Amino acid sequence: MTRPPGAERVVDRAGRGEWTEPGAFEVAPGVHRLPLPLPMDGLRAVNVYVIETDDGLVLIDGGWAIPESRTIFDASLKQLGYTVRDIRRFLVTHMHRDHYTQASVVGREVGAHVALGLGDKATMELMHSDALDEDPNMDRLRAAGAEELAEGWRAMMPSRPPSMDDYGMPDEWLDRDLVIDIGSRRLGAVSTPGHTQGHYVFADEEASLLFAGDHVLSTITPSIGFEPAYVQQPLRDYLASLAKVRAMPDLKLLPAHGPVTESSHTRVDELVAHHDVRLEQSLRAVDSGARTAWEAAGELPWTRRERHRDELGPFDGVLAAFETLAHLELLALQGKVSRIAGATVRFEPLRPA
Repeated sequence: MTRPPGAERVVDRAGRGEWTEPGAFEVAPGVHRLPLPLPMDGLRAVNVYVIETDDGLVLIDGGWAIPESRTIFDASLKQLGYTVRDIRRFLVTHMHRDHYTQASVVGREVGAHVALGLGDKATMELMHSDALDEDPNMDRLRAAGAEELAEGWRAMMPSRPPSMDDYGMPDEWLDRDLVIDIGSRRLGAVSTPGHTQGHYVFADEEASLLFAGDHVLSTITPSIGFEPAYVQQPLRDYLASLAKVRAMPDLKLLPAHGPVTESSHTRVDELVAHHDVRLEQSLRAVDSGARTAWEAAGELPWTRRERHRDELGPFDGVLAAFETLAHLELLALQGKVSRIAGATVRFEPLRPA
């Protein structure tokens, strides 16, 4: 597909504090980054990637289906000389609303094919179920011993669940690793469960590009297992998926949040090191007397500013509870702490044999 005459070409040189500025930025020949806004979210923006092909546009992710995002989405495509009618396909990294919902809406509007990882099907079906009478995160908060966060969480969440008009089922479920041909490009679709069970990254090894979604982020640590369908070992899955990506060639990292960076390997190594430290800190918290994930979270530093748990807002507090629970569950699987099942899961130091 030949770009229309007069289309603007802006090479992406956004740094750490500039990546959220709206526009269409060329990250490689025929590949552009579109930062789209996010409401009520410290991340501020999500990167959607536009790939030009002879048959039309293929997009990695779609953004959040809100009016302000759609306005910037349309304007950014126009900057490239296109409209949504030129989109043929969405490859969505995972089902979180800032990645999936606008792809679902636009895909239905223009007849573009939407693909999503099969591992996210359980969560999608749960969200569509008439039997869902309580936010599934409430059970996870109880398991973490963090019921005190429930009121703040409910107040922050919309009074109604996400519209199923925004969360239509995909046209295709991606299953296992596969190769997807899009024009002259061959994308490796690589299953990377952990952030969600259905998360995928897409690798164009010939062009040395990794469309990493939320699996590998350039400046922050991705949340683990933040999805309605409960997964007991999301951190085990995430670390295995990091190892899988580390075994691939070193590629330019195109993250869903944050600036583009040159080395996927460098960032994967940093993320693995982070979780090694977190596991050790979580183990020490249990040895010091913490018995629930929420108690252990109170012994750990949070964010780059190393804040105390109680300084976090409702959303970050819930993430801290879930993250710590994931680390303690992995320590229990590894035989380093004892796990006592219950509505609130408790952890104890191992007793000498």
